[in-house]
Order: sequence, then structure tokens, then C-alpha cells
Amino acid sequence: MPSYPFHTTREDVRIPLPDGTRLAARLWRPTGDEPVPALLEYSADRLSDRTVAEDARRHPWYAGHGYAAVRVDTRGHGNSDGLPGEPGDEQDLADGAAVIDWIARRPWCNGRLGLLGTGAAATNALRLAARSPDTVGAVVAACPEGGHRLGGALLAADLHTRLTALVADAALPPDPRHTGDAWRSAWLARLESLEPPVDRWLAAGDTTVPVSVPVFAVAGWGDPSCSFVLRLLAESPTAHAVLGPWPHGLPEAALPETLRWWEHWLRGADTGALKAPALRSWIGTRWTGEDSWPSPDVREIHYQLDGQLRTAGTSADDRYVHVRSPQHTGLNAGAYVPRGRPADQPPDQREEDGRSVCFDSQPLPEPLELLGIPTVRLRLRSREGGGPVQLVARLCEAAPDGTSRLLTRGVLTAAGPDAEIELAAFAATVPAGHRLRLALSSVYWPWVWPPADDTGYAVDPSRSTLSLPVRHLAADVGAPPVTFEPPALPDAPDIHLTEPLAARPEHLTVHDIGRHEWRTELSPAGGGTCTHPDGLVRDEQTVTAYRVLTGAPLSAQARTDHAVRLERPDIGWDVTVQTRTQLRCDAEHFISVVQLRALEAGSVVFTREWQHRVAR
Repeated sequence: MPSYPFHTTREDVRIPLPDGTRLAARLWRPTGDEPVPALLEYSADRLSDRTVAEDARRHPWYAGHGYAAVRVDTRGHGNSDGLPGEPGDEQDLADGAAVIDWIARRPWCNGRLGLLGTGAAATNALRLAARSPDTVGAVVAACPEGGHRLGGALLAADLHTRLTALVADAALPPDPRHTGDAWRSAWLARLESLEPPVDRWLAAGDTTVPVSVPVFAVAGWGDPSCSFVLRLLAESPTAHAVLGPWPHGLPEAALPETLRWWEHWLRGADTGALKAPALRSWIGTRWTGEDSWPSPDVREIHYQLDGQLRTAGTSADDRYVHVRSPQHTGLNAGAYVPRGRPADQPPDQREEDGRSVCFDSQPLPEPLELLGIPTVRLRLRSREGGGPVQLVARLCEAAPDGTSRLLTRGVLTAAGPDAEIELAAFAATVPAGHRLRLALSSVYWPWVWPPADDTGYAVDPSRSTLSLPVRHLAADVGAPPVTFEPPALPDAPDIHLTEPLAARPEHLTVHDIGRHEWRTELSPAGGGTCTHPDGLVRDEQTVTAYRVLTGAPLSAQARTDHAVRLERPDIGWDVTVQTRTQLRCDAEHFISVVQLRALEAGSVVFTREWQHRVAR
């Protein structure tokens, strides 16, 4: 066990809400009577099994540096009382505000709080800070989540994966080791109350979140949240951010920087937190720093599609280039990253490029450093009827040996004639001798849902441009180096993987030529059966499949089968939750089917199916 400035203690507590509901919480704090600042992580993830390992490393470390670290399960999740709602709904935020008030009035708290969250919990932390700005002094947001649409298009894989996880998490029971014999009635009440938020999620646009207190944002470049982080940084004068080579979550290497953030805003200590660059980014092989964002060292460079970028594609009138992609375009996009999994890096893009219209630059005479959010402005030919089309743009690096590396991508549903596509934030160094490639397609399945219209669109390259955020190559000359070193953390609980998943491909794509069908099956690593030190056995299995028929956009379907089994052999407790979510469409609607089965000792105790039709 590493040595820290403060001796600490840990206890499980139950936090009462105004309506009598009690939330399960775990508290790590320094021993002694002196009040200290508190750090709250308020999340729907289960603290007694799903997040127990990372909680046991991060929160004792904060406590050892003089903070009361409080990890709370939201209403109806884990071992908390009540019925589950949707993260971020009014009840969830009201509960969070009550938790903040309860902590601030404890004798071990000096009344100053910081909020911490990952994913949906990070977005929630920003909303909660806006409700309690006099109590909350700062926020650390790791990979804050945005909405389920991008540029008007439905992020199919993103929504489908999150919806499956939300239903499964809400359907799991309390643990009798923590809640006693009342676990079963609480579980059945949870199951009866469930209502998947399909209607709202399918219709939702991008998430906007108020920023009312200083925010330190952290994300990995492989995570979908990077554009959200850069927007947050641009809108808030007190925000700082780190974007690094990490998967989803709060990386341990960034913990010392979060501590400096807490020390400055919650204790008033001179830690130099605000003297650090507002944005620290991993670009290629090194860390870089920007004193402000937008950065004066990053300028927008425009590339004309009929000038600096060229294509071999032509059309009948030699002015417009027609873009119409086969329905399986996007199968090499790289899968959506489930919670806590490593980023799935897209493979060589030459197959995808072959299904797209590509505009290539000349070989670069010198390296090009890129940092920020690119845009593509397209002039489209007017269409009969003027209906919207789906525009997909990928920016790739084409190497001299022919390989194509995906740098970033974006999508827009537009009616034309002028369209501007915002690509996802990214950072990269493109070596001298390599080419920039802009690839346009009309489909990108399963990252986004295929459009009902399969006719594609026509682009006028002479009036279309690619704008890139180019960073000055000498921007770091004379600047102090940026480094991140992981701290010495306590050992995680010894959780044994007692039965790994059966060997199967994590990402399998099949082309059934006879049926004109393309199928992609994802089975993420990291599942299997795990035994916790307290005897809890957790088994989790997930398989997601996407299918589409060649030339038939309305044939697109997504399905996820997810099962979680919790078992305590010493007391004969054995429960399983099985969920199946399916999503398809017709010309005017998305059609969702969510199925749930709950079993106790192998016998079904609950089953339900929800069906939703939502206008496209």
C-alpha cells in the first residue's frame, strides 16, 4: 500500500433523500475530526460490482490526499432504494442536488465539493454543478457524452449499444449481502417500472450542457466525446482539458492533474493548475500544449476539391461528381466503443475508399500537424423534390505504399444546395510524402443509419472545399515539456477471471453472396465470469449484430443480446437478466423492440417487451 499524507478510513453509508429513499454510497475520507473538501461521483454504474475495482484505486488515493471521496449509486441502481429512471432526467438531477446538500452538511465536510463523472455521469455532473454553483467549486468530466444524433443522422451503433446497457443496468437487482431480504421485492418493483427511453433518444439532437463552474475535461482521441470537450473548452474561460491516447474513462495518468485542479478550486492552493496549458493534446508521438482554445497556433487552411485535392471521378456533364455508395459502406469503420473497452481502431481504409468518391492531395512537401475540428463545404446539385440526403465525409492519410489511415469523419443530413459537414475533433501528424484524402460517401453503416433515399447526391468540386485545422510546426519551440506520470495507487481488489469467454472473433464481417446480405458481428473482449473477493460471481456476455442487404437501405437491422448473471454461492443467490434490443426501419419510422427476461435460480420471474415507432 503506497504511503499518502493522510491516513484514511472507508465505510458504506446510506444517504436519505427528501422522499425517504436511501441511496447506497461508499465513503473514503481522512481519519480525524478536521472537515475537508468532498469529491462526489454520482453514477448509475453499480459500485458493489461493476466499478468496484476502479473505485478502490481512485477514491482512496483522493482520500489519502485530504479529501472525502463519496461514490453514490443513483436511485434504483445497484444497492440504492427506489425505482430507476433515466440518467439526467429531472428526478435524477433532483436526487443529485439533495446528495450534494447532504454531503455539504456532514461534520467531516467543510462545505466545499467537487464533482467527478465519466460518460453520462460526467454530463450529469455538469448539470448538477449548474444547480448548486454556491456549493460545487469545480468539476472533473471524463468523456462527457453528447446526443445520439450527429448532423441530423442517427448514430445507430452508439444509440443501440447505450440503450442495451441502460436497460440491463436498470434491470439488475440489489445485492442481498448489502440490502438483506428486501432485495427481491425491490428487484421486482424495478422490473415493473422499467420504460426504455426509446422515443426521446431516437428524436434527440446534440446535448447542450450549462457550464457554471471551472471544469477539467479528460478524454481519449478514440472516444466520441472529443468534439464535446473542445466545444466546452471554447465556451468556458475557466475550463482546461487533456486529450490523450487513452480509451474511454478517466486514465490514471491524469489523476495528479485532477488533484491539482481540486487543490486550486476547493482549497485555494497555488498548485499552478491555471498556469498549465488550457489544452494538452497527444499528437502523433508527443504531448503538446495550447494556452487557449481556439489556439492562435492553429489556423484554418482551405483545400479546393478541384485544385489542391483531385479525383478521378467524373460525371456526364464533367462538372458534377456523383456520389452513391453501396449499403455496406462503413463496415470497416471501427466499432462503437462500449464502456470501459479499449478503442477499436479502424483498419486500413482502402476498401472503404473504394466504395467512396475520393479527392487526393499531392504528396505533402513537409509534415502537417493537425489539431481541431475540420469542416467540409459542399455545393450539391439540386434534386427533384428537394428531399434531404445523407452526406458522409472521411479524412484519411494515404501512405506511399497505398495504405489508408482514418483520421476523422463526419456526417450531415442536408437538403442542399450548400452543405457544411463538421468532422469529429482529432489530432494527427501527417508525414512528408503522404497524401491527404477526402472520401465522400452516401452511406456509413452501422455508424449511422442508412438514408431511406438510395439515389446518392452530386457534388460540384469547383465550389467545394475542405478546411483543416493546421497547427504551426514551431508552436512548441521554447515551451516547457508536457508529461503525464501515473501516481502510486492502492492495489485493486483481486477479481479473478474464473471462466473467460469462449474463443470467438471480436469483430466478424460476413458477405452472404447468395442472399446479397452483409453482416457484422461484434463480441467485445473483457466479458466472462469474474469472482470478486467477497464471493460475488458476475458473468457478462454481449453480442451485437448488424445486417443490411445490397441495394436495400430499408433492410438495415441492429440487434444486441446481453446477459448478466450475479451469483453468491455461499447463500444460494443466483439471478440473471437477459436483454435483447432490436432496431429496424421503414421509409418513415424507426421501429424498436426491447425484450427483457429476469430469472431467479434458472426460473423466469419476469418478462416484458416494449415496441416503439418513432418518425425518422
